[in-house]
Amino acid sequence: QVQLVESGGGLVQAGGSLRLSCAASGRTFRTYAMGWFRQAPGKEREFVAFISWSGGTTYYADSVKDRFAISRVNAKNTLYLQIDSLKPEDTAVYYCAAVNAPPGTVVTGTGEYDYWGQGTQVTVSS
Repeated sequence: QVQLVESGGGLVQAGGSLRLSCAASGRTFRTYAMGWFRQAPGKEREFVAFISWSGGTTYYADSVKDRFAISRVNAKNTLYLQIDSLKPEDTAVYYCAAVNAPPGTVVTGTGEYDYWGQGTQVTVSS
């Protein structure tokens, strides 16, 4: 089992940057692929970024791939999401999630992930 806790959200002006963190408990973090999702008010939760257990494979939603960067440090049981050039439409609660994915696969569906954090709010002012 994996417990996930996000941090690093906040209020930022458009054009600014944030780095979100996701701290995982347990020694099995390194065996899980990880994803970032977000949910804006009144909208469904949507996929943002994926990273394989080793960090060797990353994948992004088209809407963010030039501005977001997902990374992980397995030795620290931590997942990151660097967000640059923030836009008001990036305002959402951001969630990290863990999935037991077969090697070589990319997982983007919310229903496919096994564990979720509680989320961290990102608000971008114009």
